[in-house]
Amino acid sequence: MRAVDVIRVKRDGGILPPDAIRAFVEGATSGSWSDDQLGAMLMAIVLRGMTADETAVMTDAMVASGHRLDLSELPGPRVDKHSTGGVGDKTSLVLAPLVAACGATVPMMSGRGLGHTGGTLDKLEAIPGFRTALTDADMRQALKAAGCCIVGQTRDIAPADRKLYAVRDVTATVESLALITASIMSKKIAEGIDVLVLDVKVGRGAFMKTLDEARALATSLVHTGQRAGLRAEALITAMDAPLGRAIGNALEVAEAIDALRGRGPDDFMHVVTALASRMLICGGLADDDAAARARVERALASGEALERFRIMVEWQDGDPRIVDDLARLPRAPIVAPATCARDGVIVSIDAERLGRAAMVLGAGRSRADEAIDPAVGLVMRVSPGDRVRAGDVLADVHGRDAAAVEQVSGLVREAIDLGDAASPRGPLVLERVS
Repeated sequence: MRAVDVIRVKRDGGILPPDAIRAFVEGATSGSWSDDQLGAMLMAIVLRGMTADETAVMTDAMVASGHRLDLSELPGPRVDKHSTGGVGDKTSLVLAPLVAACGATVPMMSGRGLGHTGGTLDKLEAIPGFRTALTDADMRQALKAAGCCIVGQTRDIAPADRKLYAVRDVTATVESLALITASIMSKKIAEGIDVLVLDVKVGRGAFMKTLDEARALATSLVHTGQRAGLRAEALITAMDAPLGRAIGNALEVAEAIDALRGRGPDDFMHVVTALASRMLICGGLADDDAAARARVERALASGEALERFRIMVEWQDGDPRIVDDLARLPRAPIVAPATCARDGVIVSIDAERLGRAAMVLGAGRSRADEAIDPAVGLVMRVSPGDRVRAGDVLADVHGRDAAAVEQVSGLVREAIDLGDAASPRGPLVLERVS
């Protein structure tokens, strides 16, 4: 089947037969389609869309382009979670060991940050020595020892996705419901899991800005997963303000460790508990929400969740001493307060602006090949609804360059809307899609 014929059908708004979709994915994997042809096809998909059936076929073809893990010898349900990305979203660092401590096996394949949203792998690599590139055999050993691991996409897992994502990144074809769904779900299905809980972020700090957009993505992800044999569901969670206090890689690791001690910020612990509960219920480890929450609380209070994290870090060649001594994490040489200019009440905090402010310090990347600084970032000292006075500290800015720290202090003030009164903060978990 010629590439030009497949492209023409989608360009003209047609529905592609399964053989044509498989030819497209095989062409990306083998290199028989040029980058120009791949870019043209991706643009046609962005402009014309794909049906649920087309998306499911493309996802299956991307899974089949590589190796599918068989983890059937590991105990308990094999459960994972995926977030669509936000600011201060370090939930994966807590959920993997927490859910493992509750009896599941959690093979978590994560990604890197791009733009204002952080990446789980970047956060973990702030731990000295931590290795996110594991072989299948290494993953199995880590899973047997800790019950969880957090790794990057291997060369053998959905290689078509790796190629297509590289082309999407340079052809303005990232924003497509079908392409996003196939990219996420092909990797998750290939992990060999039984259950997937998705955290679809919505709001100013998320890629999905409206509830309708988030609902459409959640529905597409859940239905595609279910068609592939996963028990999949999604929570739609708010991402207008940052989640938790810390924004920046080592700073977020430290906050995640505090959370595993049961001392995380209230908003962060609320979302973690909601996601962990759904992972346990869907995995058959709890009958209802009350039982799941009780199990989560026991795993935190007993220290078992923190111990799983320690073992995971050690098995992935990181320094486990950071669990007891946070000073072993990278630290910025400058820590300066961003102070409030006037009295008022915090009406709102713009998560995306704060994510971009952290990028100025070097905590994020604007290109996939850009290096990041694991030590820098922000620690917020205020939340929506707080009353503040002139001179109060809004955030601590951690940086290496005094000029950048001063610039970011101004950006923090611009990201916070002050008024005379604030409306009550809305719910963090907005909907469940199953």
